[in-house]
Order: sequence, then structure tokens, then C-alpha cells
Amino acid sequence: MSSLRDLYQELIVDHNKNPRNYGVLVDANRQAHGYNPLCGDKITVYLHLDGDRITDVRFEGAGCAISTASASLMTQAIKGKTVPEAEAMFQDFHAMVTGEDPREETADKLGKLAVLAGVREFPSRVKCATLAWHTLHNAAHGDATPARTE
Repeated sequence: MSSLRDLYQELIVDHNKNPRNYGVLVDANRQAHGYNPLCGDKITVYLHLDGDRITDVRFEGAGCAISTASASLMTQAIKGKTVPEAEAMFQDFHAMVTGEDPREETADKLGKLAVLAGVREFPSRVKCATLAWHTLHNAAHGDATPARTE
């Protein structure tokens, strides 16, 4: 189990140091901002939607390792999905990181996002892990209100 935990930590560190899909999406047709007042994380999520399909997604901002890694992993997981599919994925992700659904089947369904399951042991970090997802929701629905985690 220790080697698996080490692997998960390495993946989080990698996505923090080398975030995927980082930067402005020039042809975005939706975007939203998010802010976590607890630790100061700030994020902007850019989407290019074709109907309700997420054809491209990028993010930028400044945040802790959990926030950045979560945003990076999220962008990889949702690209090509429909908005309802991405929101269903967020429901599963939220249930996993809050401990509401600790089943391995849920973690397996989430793929690489499962590396963040350990966040449930640190409740104050759940907000860091979910900020990008709340911001994605606002962007997908054209909500200009900054997403918050409180």
C-alpha cells in the first residue's frame, strides 16, 4: 500500500509542477473564475463547447499543489465529454474526496482522478481539490459569478 501511496503522491507532484492544459484557450467560448478564500487558490477555466461537448479545455491560475494537480487532471478527464458527463464525473469525484463514497468502484471509474482520494483524510483540502470543478460548472453554464468553495 505504501508504494501505491508513493505513486499517487508522485503523480500529484508531477501534475503540480507540469500541469497539463495550462494557459489561456484563445478560442474559448466560455470561461469562469474561481477563488478559494481558505488558502488563496485562484483559477480561470476556459472551455470550447460544441453544443454540449467539451472540445477543448484549459486553465490558468495560482494555487496549492492539490488545486493545481486537480485542475490538470480534471482537464484531461473531461476533454471530449459532454457537459452532463463531466458533471456526473464531478459528482463521483466529490463523493470520493469527501468520503461519501469510498468504494473502489467509484475510484476505478474516475481513473487518474483517484489519486486525489487521500484528500478525504484532510477535510480542509477538499475545497482545494474541488475548486476547478466548481469553476468548470460555472463556465459550462455561462455563470459569470466567481466560483467559491465555501
